[in-house]
Amino acid sequence: MLPASVSCLAALSLLGQGLAQSSPDPITDDTYFYGQSPPVYPTPEQSNTGSWAIAVSKAKELVSQLTLEEKVNLTAGGQTTTGCSGFIPGIPRLNFPGLCLQDAGNGVRNTDYVSSWPAGIHVGASWNPELTYSRSYYMGAEAKAKGVNILLGPVFGPLGRVVEGGRNWEGFSNDPYLAGRLGHEAVAGIQDAGVVACGKHFLAQEQETHRLAEARTGAESISSNVDDKTLHELYLWPFADAVHAGLASVMCSYNRANNSHACQNSKLLNGILKGELGFQGFVVSDWGAQHAGMASALAGLDVAMPSSILWGTNLTLGVNNGTIPEAQVDNMVTRLLATWYQLKQDQDSLSPGHGLPASLWEPHPVVDARNASSKPTLWDGAVEGHVLVKNTNGTLPLKSNLKLVSLFGYSHKAPDMSSPGPAPEGGMFSPWSVGVQSGNLTEMNTGFLGDLNLTYSAIAPNGTIISGGGSGASAWSLFSSPFDAFVSRAKKDGTSLFWDFESWDPSVNPTSEACIVAGNAWASEGWDRPAIYDAYTDGLINNVADKCANTIVVLHNAGTRLVDGFIDHPNVTAVIFAHLPGQDSGDALVSLLYGDENPSGRLPYTVARNETDYGSLLKADLTLAPNEFQYFPQSDFSEGVFTDYRYFDAKNITPRYEFGFGLSYTSFEYTNLQISNTGAQIPEYPAGALTEGGRSDLWDVVATVSATVQNTGALDGKEVAQLYVGIPGDGVPVRQLRGFKKPSIKTGQAVEKRNQLAEKQQEVHPFNREAFNTADNEESTDEIKGVGQTIHWINCDRAFQRTLKGGVWLDNIPNVATFDSGPAAFKGSQDMIELMFRKVDYDAATSKILIWNKSLRQSLFTVNFEKRVEEELGILERSLPRGLRDPSILTPEVTFRYSSRNGVYGKIPSLVVQIANSPVSNGVAERAQKSITQTNGHVRAVVCFDVDNATVSV
Repeated sequence: MLPASVSCLAALSLLGQGLAQSSPDPITDDTYFYGQSPPVYPTPEQSNTGSWAIAVSKAKELVSQLTLEEKVNLTAGGQTTTGCSGFIPGIPRLNFPGLCLQDAGNGVRNTDYVSSWPAGIHVGASWNPELTYSRSYYMGAEAKAKGVNILLGPVFGPLGRVVEGGRNWEGFSNDPYLAGRLGHEAVAGIQDAGVVACGKHFLAQEQETHRLAEARTGAESISSNVDDKTLHELYLWPFADAVHAGLASVMCSYNRANNSHACQNSKLLNGILKGELGFQGFVVSDWGAQHAGMASALAGLDVAMPSSILWGTNLTLGVNNGTIPEAQVDNMVTRLLATWYQLKQDQDSLSPGHGLPASLWEPHPVVDARNASSKPTLWDGAVEGHVLVKNTNGTLPLKSNLKLVSLFGYSHKAPDMSSPGPAPEGGMFSPWSVGVQSGNLTEMNTGFLGDLNLTYSAIAPNGTIISGGGSGASAWSLFSSPFDAFVSRAKKDGTSLFWDFESWDPSVNPTSEACIVAGNAWASEGWDRPAIYDAYTDGLINNVADKCANTIVVLHNAGTRLVDGFIDHPNVTAVIFAHLPGQDSGDALVSLLYGDENPSGRLPYTVARNETDYGSLLKADLTLAPNEFQYFPQSDFSEGVFTDYRYFDAKNITPRYEFGFGLSYTSFEYTNLQISNTGAQIPEYPAGALTEGGRSDLWDVVATVSATVQNTGALDGKEVAQLYVGIPGDGVPVRQLRGFKKPSIKTGQAVEKRNQLAEKQQEVHPFNREAFNTADNEESTDEIKGVGQTIHWINCDRAFQRTLKGGVWLDNIPNVATFDSGPAAFKGSQDMIELMFRKVDYDAATSKILIWNKSLRQSLFTVNFEKRVEEELGILERSLPRGLRDPSILTPEVTFRYSSRNGVYGKIPSLVVQIANSPVSNGVAERAQKSITQTNGHVRAVVCFDVDNATVSV
């Protein structure tokens, strides 16, 4: 979002600069500036039934009393004496006080007496829906106390397509399901506090580079060129979940989508958002993102921010001369006012923005919005977003009787200044107002102008960070730095501390029992990150580790951060991704390091080994279109739905740390996976009534998956049980997250957790009727890939089939056998196999095991332990998690050597599977899904057998 002082820059840059370019090449194709999105008119009306019915009725009654000029006055921001980011003028004669819009990625921005909450990426790493709701509710309550009507969040886009994206930290996850699940709770929490949630940025704004029409070159904003399948399955998904939660406002984005500006893209706004998703609220532009007058109004934009030179008297004139029907203006204003009624803000007694002074360095009334009851949520939010990814030989938790701990790195300390004040001369911001106390304010001011010439920093070198930078940043009124927290802990334990936050190659006291190195990875609105690692911090870590045998690394990372520059150093014993924890940052970190809290965070993104592993998705599209299209930069989403872990699966790339990964100080075991279906008839297309979020039957539960999770370790802890589903067909990811639960489990306790699968989660193109059809109506199979701790470490127990034609469900088909090594070992596991399968026969003469399923009445496959097939071993080697080494196929008795994450070495049997050409199998499929699970310190092989359209595969 841009400040009001530069609000016209994006809208006028092409007009003021691009047309002044000398002798451009002749235009031979107008695609780039007329766009490719099909027109969808008119704007759908709001529903007169359901939860919005009363609010819509009241709004229509109020609109009927307005003059045309008063209606038009409500379609754009106006002047205010408050500190609101945007303000919609009131109509005193009808007791409408106006509306205050305020930034709020992780707290009410640029004001005093509010909390600094964990950022979106930190909440995403918690994988905790209940915590997400509580955080959002208290954020909303603080906004309410300050007089905010519309909170400009949560962020659902960017979705992390570009790994170096500058605003990825504002969203919850790179995965649409996780982002949508948490986004649903965030919307519910904010709006239950009586404040309108504004989901942003709609749609497909995945990079900061070229997000604006660029003043220096005259280039237009970037065009995100995305196909319908990808748009629905990735970038629209979290918005659909948010709308289903009752989302009352949506912010359209700066970018162009398929070469049509997002804020005047009728396909996106009229067709998809207000049409397919049944969105009942209003659409507001990002600050300065309106590029046309009548066209944007007809396309579905309802409110322009922070003001509009294109509407105002021009919109009034357009109605009077017949260019635009007054009914369209009525629709726009009704949507705005219905939202005001829907959140019961007509019952508020205080004026909008009353607690947001325009100047914090001038005398102003004190409005303390903080609530003591929110402290546990602030604490839990800070704690649960930390992800422990390495912990060699139980290095952590630290013991309380340590004599000497040494601290190194620039991210331990608080910044030297954190105070509100005016922007420096020639700048737009003060550091405090946009969260860059530890960063570089010049970068911020330059980045917001779209200047591509500046080299931006990968770190914030002036202190620790608890937020990224930009309009989504919270203001730091109170927070604990890691150094402050270590000092408090040292006083309590009687521990000595040495520290050096300046040196790159510091001296290390040889008696140090632990060395904590703190670095960060900085990101901000306005520009994309220059890299996802930095040589300075990696060098600092290695320099300390060369001198300290117990080096623990803490990275406050505003996005993905590579670790291969230091991770294999033998003295780097533990690594924590600390993300952006908010005001309790330091205290939460130290409580985790010393075991007062048990780590429970999981990665909401994939960490690669090398930058090149991300391919073309690493960096933003920088180049302008060639020749006559040089003013129209393009970003082709040619990867389709294959981003993050989907991309790694498709390319068979083993990451350093997989999506969903995170360690704990305790251990968990999964058993008793059960799948049940509802027997619901699944139509060829969704046929239910249009509701908020899409057709009603898209939300019908079609299956329930349950599993028992037991804490087998010595400490209480929280586990994230993750459910992955495979949907057959070409161009479909191998597996996709479709459920998760985060139970708190005491040591020795076992709990059953259930996930319900909705029809929406089992199909591709799940929202619009035209795209919903599957594979020529042929039978298809949905497969439960597994329930477990990460995407690669799943306990894969069962598969289930269903056919779309007529909604018929087939019998559940068990699909896993667990072996140690050789037939003798298998005999000891026969009870478990008999439980899973209807009949098991072992032929000692041939060393073959015939597994029969009573429902199919035939041998499904044959397992032969003595068959050595080089191809199968190659597949097995590639599919195993990181750490596998020295594969060999000399004899059936030779084992793989495996290094587990906790440093324990184990053996994996060289298990090779051969499939019999049974009557149900017309040839043997080559696909394989194999994984390793670890139970009570023992490593065992798990092979999942998929039954897919009468083809048995391993």
